[in-house]
Amino acid sequence: MTETMAETLATPSVRTLAELKASGWQSKSVKSEIRDNFLRALSDDKTLYPGIVGYEETVIPEINIALLSGHDMLFMGEKGQAKSRLMRALVNFLDPFIPYLDIDGCPFHEDPLNPISSVAKRYVREHADEDIPIRWWARVDRYAERLAPGTKFADIIGEIDPAKLAGGASMSTEEALHFGLIPRMHRGIFAVNELPELDEMVQVGLFNILEERDVQIRGYPVKFDIDVLILFSANPSTFNRSGKVIPQLKDRIGSLIQTHYPRFRDLGIQIMEQEANIDLNGDYPVRVPLFMKEICEQITIEARRSRYVDQHSGVSARFSTANYRTMISSARHRGVLLNERPAVPRISDLGHLYTSSLGKLELDLMGTHQMTERQVLDAVIAEAIKKVFDEYVSEHGLDEITSVFAKGVKIEVGDQVPSSNYEALISRIPKIWDKAFEVNAADDPAVRASCVEFVLAGMYANDLISRSQNHGRTSYDLD
Repeated sequence: MTETMAETLATPSVRTLAELKASGWQSKSVKSEIRDNFLRALSDDKTLYPGIVGYEETVIPEINIALLSGHDMLFMGEKGQAKSRLMRALVNFLDPFIPYLDIDGCPFHEDPLNPISSVAKRYVREHADEDIPIRWWARVDRYAERLAPGTKFADIIGEIDPAKLAGGASMSTEEALHFGLIPRMHRGIFAVNELPELDEMVQVGLFNILEERDVQIRGYPVKFDIDVLILFSANPSTFNRSGKVIPQLKDRIGSLIQTHYPRFRDLGIQIMEQEANIDLNGDYPVRVPLFMKEICEQITIEARRSRYVDQHSGVSARFSTANYRTMISSARHRGVLLNERPAVPRISDLGHLYTSSLGKLELDLMGTHQMTERQVLDAVIAEAIKKVFDEYVSEHGLDEITSVFAKGVKIEVGDQVPSSNYEALISRIPKIWDKAFEVNAADDPAVRASCVEFVLAGMYANDLISRSQNHGRTSYDLD
């Protein structure tokens, strides 16, 4: 079915089975429907996965091939690698609407031309096409997702319904069953997050669905040919742990899609800005220098490298996003209090990252260190500042900048220190560093303050100056 036909059919004018047949609509399995729409989008050079950055040459080609293969998929990677977003994006390859039988007591969104329940089959057999009502199911409603921990067999597959038995239904018929999410998503997409945390009995039920495409509940002879695309997500550390996922289920998942964190910092910054989605304009605008964006993302990179952080758990991209929002909010807060427009984030604004970072880092408890999460975060931030500053130094040199601060200057900085306090010092910074800042430090006091703090923090990270902290203020001693 073409997109044009789908849009034409998805109108109130097609309301009976007779009208549906006259329109030329034909049944398709959900995987065939997705494959056809995917091929059309691919050939038309459309954006296939909106909002996904950094996977163009790695993850996306593997997903594309899995869709063409008609495979159920497992997305495997650490937290914050867009696994859930990728699964949800597959909804875009469904038809805008599909028809289903509008029949009371029907447990599924039945294909009008190929019903699977006894209720629907009997109704279609006993009524003329002109008297069989049709409704339309929007693609946004054809996706369901479940988090594995705490999920029971009845939740996603089904159970015998005592109320229906009390009403006279026979235990050997489908009328006695309460159906879970997977049967109710017949002709749709169902996703399970954190597969290894799923109860073994539920895994056995999924294994049967993946193998036979039918549902069996408590061994009763009631079977349905369920048409559903099943997706899973998992963390490698738990998926590969013996006994967490039954081998038969692993064997029947068609494609394993390995995700990863951004491989380059500029991609991480792009994701960070995209996900933060902050309006930097308004009554109290914020201007973010590139080096502050680089430091914010580098903090996440260093956390992923830290021997004090559990690398099996990973450090989510949400870590960068939350810290970026906090940094900008601290700058805007200062801008309001001191009436500075625009407000410009500084190194001292990173002192508020505890609020957005603590709880997001899982420490490596198997190590011998006795560091707290706060101490680990301090070390990670310091290493990120040093890394970014060293990159600037390697390009623009350190000798001139060191000589500027080698004459007994002392300066106090802080997130609530007015930008005008930095005025005198910035005039002494070599002109070559104007290019390093990628902003004109002479234009605005708030920009100057941010640039000064970057240089001071970088020099301290390289043990070129000393630092003392007291009540939210930091003093750099340049003796």
